Amino acid sequence: MRAAGCYRADAVYYTGNRYANAAKFHTDTQRASESIPLEHIDDFFAAIPSNMAVVCVDLVEGAIPLPAFQHPAQALYLFGPEDGTLKQAVIDRADAVVYVPTVGSMNLAASVNVILYDRLAKSGLATLDLAAQGDALIRASRDVNNRVRVKKHRRV
Repeated sequence: MRAAGCYRADAVYYTGNRYANAAKFHTDTQRASESIPLEHIDDFFAAIPSNMAVVCVDLVEGAIPLPAFQHPAQALYLFGPEDGTLKQAVIDRADAVVYVPTVGSMNLAASVNVILYDRLAKSGLATLDLAAQGDALIRASRDVNNRVRVKKHRRV
């Protein structure tokens, strides 16, 4: 949920019971679920609109490396569990399957952050929208313990 909030996702859907079990530990520290719908569903494919592309993110043979992937305008990203993988039937129905080219596997939260950041960076909105917000976005986003400023830029 934190990654969904950081990257302004429209909604988060989940299957199974893992999220419900973890939610009792208050993992939504940024309270993203107050502004982003969080919904349990049984079947992703039955719940998504026809104009939505399904993108599976998993370390599976034949997947597209993320740097080479072009994100669809409307996408539902499906992530496998940390201790397993997406089912073959889900992979077979996806519009695209991508992976983050790392040595070893990342945990689920790290994978979600990387995918959503890549989507933002490749959208072109990152440089236009975020640059316009500048320090206001930083002030709104940073932790209360962070009041550090750049006083002098070094030449690189």
